[in-house]
Amino acid sequence: AELFAELDTMVAERGVANRSQMIAELIRNALAEHNARERPETVLAGTITLIYRAESGRVRQALAQVQAGHIAEIISSQHIFLEDDQSMEVLLVQGQAVQLQQICDALRKVRGVQQVRLVTTTALLPPLSSKEAR
Repeated sequence: AELFAELDTMVAERGVANRSQMIAELIRNALAEHNARERPETVLAGTITLIYRAESGRVRQALAQVQAGHIAEIISSQHIFLEDDQSMEVLLVQGQAVQLQQICDALRKVRGVQQVRLVTTTALLPPLSSKEAR
């Protein structure tokens, strides 16, 4: 009963239609995490969100070098300036779970990076070109 009460609170706070929808979302998240951990060769799509301090061009240059080494996995990126000389960058990625984790680890090592978060799904992007569709 206590678990259902907590779930009902979560459903209400997130504005989800019902328990079933909330449970399905939780299961999808758990499956993506499980696949990333237990099956490193599984191909996943997702985002990597970075928060970093951009005092100089050095940080951006180091991040660009890491990203250039993973052109096959990084589909696109979006950058925005935040307050207090901070920046946020979101990378759209797809690749083997182990590769995506390696990208996160490399980005995390860049001095000035404060946060790195990978969010994945087992649903994949459709082919990006007619060459891939064949």
